[in-house]
Amino acid sequence: MVEALKEAWKAFKAEEVPVGAILVHDGTIISRGRNQVELLQDATAHAELLTITSASASLGNWRLQNTTLYTTLEPCAMCLGAILLSRVKRVVYGAKDLRHGVLGSWIDLLEKPHPTHHVEIMGGILENQSSQLMKDFFKLRRNEKNFIE
Repeated sequence: MVEALKEAWKAFKAEEVPVGAILVHDGTIISRGRNQVELLQDATAHAELLTITSASASLGNWRLQNTTLYTTLEPCAMCLGAILLSRVKRVVYGAKDLRHGVLGSWIDLLEKPHPTHHVEIMGGILENQSSQLMKDFFKLRRNEKNFIE
């Protein structure tokens, strides 16, 4: 999770919402990502999606079985969809996302078992650090004149 936080910090410095992610396979980090929505002008450029895309390219396989995705923020519906479809085995996240989190904070999309894939979930890892980075980012942005939420 520390490595995911490093990616989130890079996003923060780039004036992106500070979410970072890494994907681990057999104990080795195979991909890293951070939010790049502003840079790419793409609402789908979330840290988790960019990390999954990079991992698939690295492994030469869209099936990311036996991998763990570490992300600093509870995944949204779009990211959870990609996690399920790419067969990520486990998700470890830091802060809850009350506005978009789909692992219980806003809604729980895994309340009903998925018909083809089970993903293990562990939340609250380095939650305070992940949450504080988000709070600091939005406090700074709200003080800026041209910020649009």
